[in-house]
Amino acid sequence: EAIHAILVYSQSVEELLKRRKVYREIIFKYLATQGIPVPPSFEKRLLVDRVKQYWSGQLTTHAVESGERRPYTESHGQRQKSPQDDIHDLGEEFCQWFFKLLNSQHPLGVKSEERWGPQHFWEDARMKFCYNTLEKNMEEYVGAEMVSLRLLSLVKDEYLLFSPNLHANGLKCAMSPHGLILVAVAGTVHRDNTCLGIFEQFFGLISCPTRENTWKIKVMNLKIVGQNALEPGMQIEKPSIKYESNQLQELYD
Repeated sequence: EAIHAILVYSQSVEELLKRRKVYREIIFKYLATQGIPVPPSFEKRLLVDRVKQYWSGQLTTHAVESGERRPYTESHGQRQKSPQDDIHDLGEEFCQWFFKLLNSQHPLGVKSEERWGPQHFWEDARMKFCYNTLEKNMEEYVGAEMVSLRLLSLVKDEYLLFSPNLHANGLKCAMSPHGLILVAVAGTVHRDNTCLGIFEQFFGLISCPTRENTWKIKVMNLKIVGQNALEPGMQIEKPSIKYESNQLQELYD
């Protein structure tokens, strides 16, 4: 009767979903079961908006959008994904969310509903930034605020845009024995209509114990190699991660 009363007297879908008893995790899991991809860090209000879009027919499922087929069902039941597949899917979803949000900070970028800032990093996060243009340079940053601001300046002040290669050998993921998700991604770096070079970025993600399905960045290594760092006649190589998934943990030891 209580559930019936809530449904009857709720003035709108938004009012219903924003009730305190309708937890963020419930909405997140619902979208996942419907095949609607959402970043793990989405706040409840953004999840509510995504549900409204889905119910109004403005969204299609991830499987339809990407042309993927659902796992086939055999006589002995549905084929299950391996744990490594789940880790890879999480890494791919994280990269899609991270680079979309970072690139949205570009003065000419498509603005995001989410806000960039230190809230996406652990307080003691650290980053190593190596870049090889005319000469090799290396910078280190410690703390969520410093790491967040340095990444922001690359896009907002230096007008860089990152295009990750999430296919083939461009993305490798693994999980440490303690639950640290390791993500390595390669791609190209752009400014205006010019491809400046390639990049490799390594993330160490730790799950937030107070927010289900939320991961924050603990460690990060970013390496950029510019076109002008190559010797005359050399071609820039295709962006790819040469480490195997089981080798990624060594990068954070």
